[in-house]
Amino acid sequence: MQYAFSTLGLPGAPLGRSAALAAEHGFDGLELRAHPEEPLHPAAPAAEREAARRTLAAAGVTALGIAGYARVAAPGEDGPVLAELRSLVRLAADLEAPYVRVFPGAGSRPGPAADARAVRRLRAAAESAEVHGVRILLETHDSHRTAAAAVRILDAVARPGAGALWDVLHTWLGGESPADSGRLLGAYLGYVQVKDVASAKELTPLGLGAGVLPLAEAVAAAPPGGWLCWEYEKRWYPGAAELPGQLARGREHLEHLAAARPSS
Repeated sequence: MQYAFSTLGLPGAPLGRSAALAAEHGFDGLELRAHPEEPLHPAAPAAEREAARRTLAAAGVTALGIAGYARVAAPGEDGPVLAELRSLVRLAADLEAPYVRVFPGAGSRPGPAADARAVRRLRAAAESAEVHGVRILLETHDSHRTAAAAVRILDAVARPGAGALWDVLHTWLGGESPADSGRLLGAYLGYVQVKDVASAKELTPLGLGAGVLPLAEAVAAAPPGGWLCWEYEKRWYPGAAELPGQLARGREHLEHLAAARPSS
């Protein structure tokens, strides 16, 4: 397996610091939160993108994905959503990142109309993404938190430039077993986001293995040789412990889980 962590766990940190921490603790890549609060986002100029690419290369760290906030199933006109998707794809291409993360975001009214919006937008954006060698990953999240819900959309999109990001917390909250999530996502799966929490009602991030999420089962259901990305949500829970002091133990726990995978 290959290992990454999300810069969501280091809010506002310079990219050089994130890359150095990744390299120091044996992480192969970074998932880069693409938001104006962060060093890199869709409005970042070309010079900053090139500097970021050099910073990652010097550290020997891969830009695994660009974690965007486009909501492909949200109500409204297609134009602004498609423009946001295009800007995220361009940022990923400039950083040589293979993936862009997007949310469903249908709000409180998911259903056929929301699915149709997501299919239409993802199909159009995926065709452009394929030209850049980028795959847009629909995260199991919010209105479509299970693999079954995400695959319902992806089956209809039917483009190689559209896939899935498996957030283990959300499929668990949706009542879906890791075995079912992994089976349903199948070839759509780009990578797996892992994390840990105390309960379904207490979502403050914990160190990996310190909570209740079925991480061993999720890793067992992930494809061999794939990516596991630790999303530690420090940005949303400022009272959580600082991430750097947990990186060594977290990396060790992921390797332990990967080693315990059943042999095929």
